[in-house]
Amino acid sequence: MSQATLKVAGMTGEHCVNSVEGALRNIGAEGHVDLGVQTVTVQYDERQLSMNNIKDAIEEQGYKVV
Repeated sequence: MSQATLKVAGMTGEHCVNSVEGALRNIGAEGHVDLGVQTVTVQYDERQLSMNNIKDAIEEQGYKVV
């Protein structure tokens, strides 16, 4: 398993947390949002997912990976 922490702009509340974490679950990754610092820590299997897959899943929810 690999882990990465991504800076994500536009998250403001619990709905945002649920959207981002749910989108990551849907692609087979596990994410933890920290609203205080606007980051998402993601654990994923690099043999199954690329960083582009992860970024796309987050951005499809309306947030920007910066």
